[in-house]
Amino acid sequence: MKSIIQKDYFRHAGVWIKYPLIKTIFNIDFRYIYFFRKITDKKTYRITNFFYKLYYKYLSDQINYYIDPSANIDEGFYVIHAHRIFIGPKVKIGKNCNFSHCTIIGQTKEIGHPSIGDNVWVGTFCVLEGNIKIGNNVLIAPLTYVNFDVPDNSLVIGNPAKILSRTHATQDYINNVI
Repeated sequence: MKSIIQKDYFRHAGVWIKYPLIKTIFNIDFRYIYFFRKITDKKTYRITNFFYKLYYKYLSDQINYYIDPSANIDEGFYVIHAHRIFIGPKVKIGKNCNFSHCTIIGQTKEIGHPSIGDNVWVGTFCVLEGNIKIGNNVLIAPLTYVNFDVPDNSLVIGNPAKILSRTHATQDYINNVI
């Protein structure tokens, strides 16, 4: 049985590994996700978790990258470039989701938190906010602001955003699917 960290690494590199900690030394995109998984793991000892949280905070400051520990992120999470990502509290993200740099996902003035389905690709400089539901197999094009629900099998493009129905919206965008 593969761990969630091993599945995340497979999404990054396309290979299965036994010891993901060693790979964090060379891959900053994966390093942040590794420590996010460690601080949200309920099995981690308190003293170890304290050091994980310190390093997690250090990484956040170094690369302008923040994922709230209360975010619920399923396996196969992949960030293409680890810079200027913000994922707010209580955001729910499904399996095999890709996020590009300069992406903001969060709440709008206590209205609610986004829920993102499986196999979603979010482009550069996208903003997803409010109590919205993004369906499965959705591609959100770069420079798109989304504050409304998006059905399954869709392409969201433009500002103001338009929804276009596409059967295989993320076919060539999401690699190494778990």
